[in-house]
Amino acid sequence: MAFYAVGDQVRLRKTHPCGSTDWEVLRVGMDFRIRCLRCQHLVMLPRVKFEKAVKALLVPAPGVERPE
Repeated sequence: MAFYAVGDQVRLRKTHPCGSTDWEVLRVGMDFRIRCLRCQHLVMLPRVKFEKAVKALLVPAPGVERPE
């Protein structure tokens, strides 16, 4: 299982209707709240769906220690 923290910027596999694939993580847990970096739209996704949708971690949150 991958580790994600509030403040991470991720790239998802599918594009948002605005054309962006880059999102910022706002909430973690059983559900993830993410914000589109282009149009600021907020989306809530279940953890399983979020983890399948993530293509890459673009910018890790500053000051967060990640387990190896």
